[in-house]
Amino acid sequence: MAFNPLLSDGRCSHGFNFACHVNERITSKYLTRKFKFLGRVEGQIEELKGEVNKMLTDVVDKPLQKLHLINQIQRLGIEYHFEREVDEQLEQIHKSYSRLDHEDFKVDDLHTIALIFRLLRQHGYYISSEVFYKFKDSEGNFRESLISDVCGLLSLYEACHLRCHGDSILDEALPFATTHLESINESKVSTSLVKQVSHALKQPLRMGLPRLEASRYIPLYQEEPSHDEVLLTLAKLNFNLLQEQHQKELGKITRFRVYFEPEFVMAREILTKVISLTSIMDDIYDVYGTLEELALLNEAIQKWDVDAMDGLPENIQAYFKEFLQLYKYIGNQLAAKGRSYRLIYAKEVMKKLVRAYYQEAKCDSLVRMGDVVTEHVLKWSVGDYKIMKAAQTICRLMDDVSSHEFEQKRGHVVSIVELLMKYHGISKQEAGEELLKRVIDAWKDINEEFLCLTIVPMSVLMRILNFSRVVDVLYSDGDNYTHSKTKLKNYVTSLFVNPLPM
Repeated sequence: MAFNPLLSDGRCSHGFNFACHVNERITSKYLTRKFKFLGRVEGQIEELKGEVNKMLTDVVDKPLQKLHLINQIQRLGIEYHFEREVDEQLEQIHKSYSRLDHEDFKVDDLHTIALIFRLLRQHGYYISSEVFYKFKDSEGNFRESLISDVCGLLSLYEACHLRCHGDSILDEALPFATTHLESINESKVSTSLVKQVSHALKQPLRMGLPRLEASRYIPLYQEEPSHDEVLLTLAKLNFNLLQEQHQKELGKITRFRVYFEPEFVMAREILTKVISLTSIMDDIYDVYGTLEELALLNEAIQKWDVDAMDGLPENIQAYFKEFLQLYKYIGNQLAAKGRSYRLIYAKEVMKKLVRAYYQEAKCDSLVRMGDVVTEHVLKWSVGDYKIMKAAQTICRLMDDVSSHEFEQKRGHVVSIVELLMKYHGISKQEAGEELLKRVIDAWKDINEEFLCLTIVPMSVLMRILNFSRVVDVLYSDGDNYTHSKTKLKNYVTSLFVNPLPM
């Protein structure tokens, strides 16, 4: 990640685009503007939520309709309003699916089976990937008849991204679905479906940011003749209301992507500040500091003492003072809530900075989540657990693969790509492919952890998943973090600037 305001003395720094993704003028604008939705549409939203709740109740005994309704609620970005109701319905689907005999579901419908698989695994319910063997022919190949089932192939493609280690049939299914989705006859399917396929091939749902995906899906849903006006109106009002709430918060913060729910205002503020300082720390260790300076900074952090920074350059001293001030502020906020113990864990993770500075942002993102984050959860967050290691792997490897050439031009430290090339005697392309295989394995680790919800709550795992999603969005097709004026600028504009037309 490249984010460095400290570069002013000729050190390796060319190529940086040091600019907040939402600039100061926009921030000022949102502090003084009159909002169109905030404070005006909350009553209408509550009424629409009541209608959607009734819709969920009406389909309790209609499994197929229930399945598709839940999917639409998720895709439209309004699921957080109905978490309890959706989870109860999915639990019922999970129980009835084992009795697939065969009245409730059409067993040979690829779209239905893939949708059941994806929704259940997303919510931590185990369902075997063996359900897809029924779509193979006698020779062990996927049936040719599936090639023309674009909706089914798209659902299969999305389901494949929920696969775990050992789901070999989904390892086979992904290239099958991808190949045929890339070559669909666009004249034989709806424009909306063509757009969905095109986007999914670039950004699978599992790896996409929920609100960004909702902003893209809502207009496509509106194009569907069978769309429900209640769902559509609620989705638009909800998106625009949250956007204005986030705009209002821009007076304090400039970037957040993980906590979109309204109740996490303080979490967003703390998370954003920690991410900003951590991102600078990344470049201090990767580019800016000398070995001697890095040793001094590391010692100062271990001691957590402003007096331990003698010998550091003036710019790094200024950074370290801001660093300590932030944690003092976090400590005061936690003390006011009677949760001072959480600061200990945040500090301990930061002290692991040299080998896991990105993990620090994950831990600090937990300190203001509310009562769901117990001391047990924080102890877990600083442990060596598979999902934490997987998230770190995704971050570091995707960053290295996407930014390798640019980083070398600016005199960056040796990358993992270079090490593989040197010690394994392989090409740059082969090294990149090997690292991406490791990223795929890390995603499988994350998916497996979602099927083992006895250790920590789903809401905690979702924060780690969302961090991994941020990385995928930023790096899956190039280094959009460093080169923020391209796609990242469009993402920010979509989320924080342009409302959805009503």
